[in-house]
Amino acid sequence: MGATGSAPRRGFGIDVGGSGVKGGIVDLDTGSLIGDRYKLLTPQPATPEAVAATIAEVVEHFGWDGPLGVTYPGVVADGIVRTAANVDKAWIGCHAAQVIGDALPGQRVTVLNDADAAGLAEERYGAGRGHTGVIVLLTFGTGIGSAVIHNGALLPNTEFGHLEVGGKEAEHRAASSVKEAQGWSYERWTKEVTRVLVAIENAIWPDLFIAGGGISRKADKWIPLLQNRTPVVAAALRNSAGIVGAAMAAEADVTATAR
Repeated sequence: MGATGSAPRRGFGIDVGGSGVKGGIVDLDTGSLIGDRYKLLTPQPATPEAVAATIAEVVEHFGWDGPLGVTYPGVVADGIVRTAANVDKAWIGCHAAQVIGDALPGQRVTVLNDADAAGLAEERYGAGRGHTGVIVLLTFGTGIGSAVIHNGALLPNTEFGHLEVGGKEAEHRAASSVKEAQGWSYERWTKEVTRVLVAIENAIWPDLFIAGGGISRKADKWIPLLQNRTPVVAAALRNSAGIVGAAMAAEADVTATAR
């Protein structure tokens, strides 16, 4: 926490998703938003230039003129976008920070994977706070996003959703979208989630799993049903995790890909 009476350390984060671009000012001492977040619809098609212009609108809404962090829904390696699942394929091969920076008046831009940002925020301020060792965040939604953090250090761009488990990609087996499409009960679905968690456990032996995504709001209905060995807790920061993690990345060099 900051000194009594002192102004909070502030940062700015933007979370880019397939349906919305949302941002806000973050108190970096507490991990909470200062005021409300602001959200615009993701432009369609979600080309680099169109998304960058939307990001600029969010920044201008707050009048923010300092460094900003931006999440991207895919792999960003050494600053270059490598995948584009929920945005236009024209992103692939782009230098993300340069494209976004071109739409802003000389501000420093840091870009990182969206699940990585959420993992950083949860580890420092949320469900992982006070835990040491290897923490794995998994977001269960249309697919499965992942982040791995060891004692505060991020291993960027893990893609555990594409890990093969029993002949299927993990996200084709255990994403919450699969539960909905199949009409499965929580009991049936958690059998698949358990298989995925055990596969990850056998590969890296984490100390804690954090379960995120919309279905984590109903964590009491399914987390107790899991049969894996590592403790699993629900994400705490909900929809603000990506914004908070992006602001963290803008303040400090959390990953070599955030350039």
